Amino acid sequence: MIKFPEDLDLRRLIRFSPDDGSIWLSESRMLLLHAASLGGLREEMINSVGREFTRRVFTRMGFASGKRDAELARKIRGNLSVEEAFATGPQMHMLEGGVQVIPVHGHMDIAKGEFQGEFIWRNSWEAEAHVNAFGPQEDAVCWSLIGYASGYTSAFMGRFILFKETKCVGCSDDECRIVGRPAEEWPDAEDHLSYFEPESIVSQLLELSSQVEVLRSSLKTDRGLEGMVGESPSFRQAYRLVEKAAETSVSVLLCGETGVGKERFARAIHRQSRRADKPFVTINCAALPHDLIEAELFGVEKGAYTGAASSRAGKFERADGGTLFLDELGELPLASQAKLLRALQEGEIERLGDDRARKVDVRIIAATNVDLPEAVKEGRFRPDLYYRISVYPILIPPLRERRGDIPSLVSAMIEKFCALHEKRVAGVTDQAMQALLAYDWPGNVRELGNMIERGVILAASGDWIGSRDLFPNFAVPELERVAIDRTGALAEHGQEGEGALCEQILASGMRLGDLENLVLREAVARCKGNLSAAARMLGITRPQLSYRLKRCEIEAADAGEDAVGDDARG
Repeated sequence: MIKFPEDLDLRRLIRFSPDDGSIWLSESRMLLLHAASLGGLREEMINSVGREFTRRVFTRMGFASGKRDAELARKIRGNLSVEEAFATGPQMHMLEGGVQVIPVHGHMDIAKGEFQGEFIWRNSWEAEAHVNAFGPQEDAVCWSLIGYASGYTSAFMGRFILFKETKCVGCSDDECRIVGRPAEEWPDAEDHLSYFEPESIVSQLLELSSQVEVLRSSLKTDRGLEGMVGESPSFRQAYRLVEKAAETSVSVLLCGETGVGKERFARAIHRQSRRADKPFVTINCAALPHDLIEAELFGVEKGAYTGAASSRAGKFERADGGTLFLDELGELPLASQAKLLRALQEGEIERLGDDRARKVDVRIIAATNVDLPEAVKEGRFRPDLYYRISVYPILIPPLRERRGDIPSLVSAMIEKFCALHEKRVAGVTDQAMQALLAYDWPGNVRELGNMIERGVILAASGDWIGSRDLFPNFAVPELERVAIDRTGALAEHGQEGEGALCEQILASGMRLGDLENLVLREAVARCKGNLSAAARMLGITRPQLSYRLKRCEIEAADAGEDAVGDDARG
């Protein structure tokens, strides 16, 4: 038999944040909708696209919702018994306003894949909406609720569990009753499985889908350009400049903050150019000692300096016919800038220790996060080299100026890092996504990539990446919220609510010991004498609760003896 534990732990997960217009269930954003509006949509769909298609849509919607709540159950009640953890679904279904759930009987064994369950439903929003619109029916009508029960139980058990309505208020029954068991144990399972298959919906919208794909291909920028993702106006502007530059051999200067992806842009230009089958060679001008940069760029002859035991080609020669990417160009020493300018102007270089000029055919793509015009004014960068290299500048926007691209970037990065670490995660929670969108991103796309990789590693396999996985070293700002109390009313959550509670306690004149005794006994009473459940409600262990109850009994006895003594003396 499945028994429902106290649901205070679930109520605490629901938060209303009126200041920013959001409702939260743990880290998932929720919506508070009019049941009549959803019923109206349901009615309109039945009248326009038919009963069968509408049933599929609502069943799938409920199925997806149930799966999400099953993930929440594993998180918040993973340390409880299987039955108590499973009860999260029916209790969440009630808290979310779908239906009242009353367990009749149940048996489950996750290891063996066994499940048998029967529940009574009362006050079904869906049966009420359907009867109001169409009157009593011959077949059960709680489609989204059945989808929820099947989705939740399937995700919880790790195998598909099919629920069916054996009685329904929509069929003039006095209550709804559902039974769930593995699909293969239902003789008529095939008649119901089609409502859970997304392919059934897609097949009916095949013509519309093809039209959408045509429009998408004509209107939407290719988001897969060399691993770059983005649809924001600033990204698309940079993208268009990349496409134009790739058709020519012009020198390109990529400007932007650290971590915006300048090397990705450089590789995209190279791979779309006529030099795509030739080498793409990179050098970081800031990563090498100044006295070695020229040797790296132009090469060295044997004996040119102490330790030069053999001749070696430089980056220019290795990139001959292809592209040379000069990263952090603004850090190049002035002496090396002069030789680089000559190589660009003449198309030839000289190795260190050699006076023979060597012709090279190299396309230059440079990148910098330095303000080069300002560096020219300060004498840190040669003006002639700047004018030579800045023929075709491309400004790559920082991530904070293209926040709309963050969701698609996150999806691409999750796919990448899941493959890299051979791990599967479901995605990021709504709260985590809001935290990502609100963050200022000083490290830009590189920082986002590092954060997502960390999240993939920290999140449990198959689970959602939460805000604490992404921001482990500092707290995500908590908004002032309103929670649901035991009566279902909204109560302040924060200093104002705590202050009102303290005011009531102090005004009552109750002693601290009496207050503790009252709270302990109320918790035990609400849990019907189950000390383990009462301890969980109070956030303490069972031994701690037992100790406090015994202490309260002793104090009460002592207080009684004192009262008798006072009466005798009086």
